Amino acid sequence: LLITTGKRSTYLCVVAYPLLITTITKMNKVTLLVALCYCLISAESFQIQQSSSSIKNRRDILQKIAAATLLFPANALAEPSPQAQSIPTNQAATSAGRRGCKTDTNPSRTVVTCTEETRKFNADGRLSSVSATANGVSTSAVKNPSRFSPPWSYLTETSDSKVAWNSLVKAVSAVDGGVEIVELTDEYLHAVVPTEFPGGLTSDDIEFILRPDDNIVLYRSVSRTSVFVYPLTQPVSDKNSNLKRLEKIRDKLGWGLMGQAQTGSERI
Repeated sequence: LLITTGKRSTYLCVVAYPLLITTITKMNKVTLLVALCYCLISAESFQIQQSSSSIKNRRDILQKIAAATLLFPANALAEPSPQAQSIPTNQAATSAGRRGCKTDTNPSRTVVTCTEETRKFNADGRLSSVSATANGVSTSAVKNPSRFSPPWSYLTETSDSKVAWNSLVKAVSAVDGGVEIVELTDEYLHAVVPTEFPGGLTSDDIEFILRPDDNIVLYRSVSRTSVFVYPLTQPVSDKNSNLKRLEKIRDKLGWGLMGQAQTGSERI
């Protein structure tokens, strides 16, 4: 602790905390310098009054420094290490509600990658919902409003389901330079796209199901990997990249939305 004493007040700059984290996570010199500079510049704003509330003030300061220093350390968004282990969803809060997950963790961040959530893993043949611990949207996420998006109607283009399906396949193929269609039938499409944000991770799964009797298309777009940075309890946001990609496809098709549009997340 570096303490500067004045006539009227005492200022506290917490240096020990980032130094401790550096020792644990082997933070590089540039990141350490940024952390120390932040502490020194912020010293004046962290005035500790000599009163009964000083303990609470110190706790607040530690939380603020921890959030600022550890929000995006150099290795926060790194791909999971080879030592990543499978952890049952009922034992890991960061993979709650997800399936087929591998978790890689260190003192500053946790990376969860799940690969068994597409339709082929569902006995009922339906699209999966989207867990609160994942980024994405789905027409099946009716119990999770922040991840729900309503079905599309193709009647604004055509009443012929085959024509509509062919249009959708073309639109999906052109939505991103890295898109790859891995499964395609007359009524089901599964494609993968490199995750846009956070960058350097795995892929997003995009699925569509045609319902010709109802003249609609159901869909799901979810990032396989979620990043949790201490002390945050929600995954780092995808900046609505899954939702925006779907809207780009729908806008190109000119199809209608069967309900209120999903506005997306405002998380960082």
